[in-house]
Amino acid sequence: MKTQTNLIDLIIAYEEGDLSDYEMVNLFAELVRNGMAWSLQGHYGRTAASLIEAGYIDREGNLSLAALELEN
Repeated sequence: MKTQTNLIDLIIAYEEGDLSDYEMVNLFAELVRNGMAWSLQGHYGRTAASLIEAGYIDREGNLSLAALELEN
């Protein structure tokens, strides 16, 4: 589990466009796992839902093989 400060830093980096695709999917996986994806502004919930629908993460916030392939 990420610390609150680290998670905030990652959200800021995401909003500034400084995350790779893999880092972004990992961030949203964590936001789904801790429930924040559904309580932050609507963009986060919609993006999380899109990543779930696309098969990068599941509804529990676990990464799929497709997400792991983004790391390379």
